[in-house]
Amino acid sequence: MPEDRTLTLGYSPCPNDTFIFHALVHGVIRADGLRFSERLEDVETLNRLAAGAELDVTKISYGAAPSLLRDYVLLRSGGALGRGCGPLIVARRELSRDELRAARIAIPGRNTTANLLLRLFAPDAQPGTELVYSDIMPAVARGDVDAGLIIHESRFTYPQRGLLKVADLGEWWEQTTGHPIPLGGIMARRALGDETIRRIDEAIRRSVEHAFAQPDASRDYVRAHAQEMDDAVAKQHIDLYVNRFSVDLGAKGEAAVRELFARAAQAGILPSDVPAPFLD
Repeated sequence: MPEDRTLTLGYSPCPNDTFIFHALVHGVIRADGLRFSERLEDVETLNRLAAGAELDVTKISYGAAPSLLRDYVLLRSGGALGRGCGPLIVARRELSRDELRAARIAIPGRNTTANLLLRLFAPDAQPGTELVYSDIMPAVARGDVDAGLIIHESRFTYPQRGLLKVADLGEWWEQTTGHPIPLGGIMARRALGDETIRRIDEAIRRSVEHAFAQPDASRDYVRAHAQEMDDAVAKQHIDLYVNRFSVDLGAKGEAAVRELFARAAQAGILPSDVPAPFLD
């Protein structure tokens, strides 16, 4: 029999990703002749690696995806899309819409979906100050910046820093469009070929399904990469970001992704002349 093919796979150390990919990278589920060598990085680093086509398969921000579609195609499994899970703008005090326009806002990366939503929500806001997402709340609390755009588990812990919610960009998106909010997706290099890409997508789907069926199996792996996050917050994180759309985007998920791309192109933020985002 031919040897298994090993592919590089990038995802974040956040609980939703380690929960999803645990079975895949540990050989727990059948992967149809594929093996995966994981690389764990924050999502903005993954966006930059994808811009250089350095990874075979990778988690990316949907906000970065249109600029990557010449080299990559979006998969239908393994991503983060849902309701009530979007990024928040937080500050030490309430800020009016006018104050927000002039505010110094810390962002988790230029190419993140969070920053794209901020630019759609407040197109006349100042360019953000880029920080690693885990450094944003401390910077706001210290007064280094006026506000912060927070993602991941920060949405559960910002009150502990004495911060207030100024805006929920996921809520704004849902009310404006009626769609769930696309946050992060999985992409595979087009050079791998359609057959291999479909096998990757199916393997990731099986990994998500295994995670749901055996939620305790990944606990040690999730905990090992969750840094100082306690188990309760990690579970909140997984429950919020891993859902039926992580198994398969389906028609509603794909419509949400296409709507995000269309609005970004209409606003002149992202290119509109790009290849089809999904395989037929």
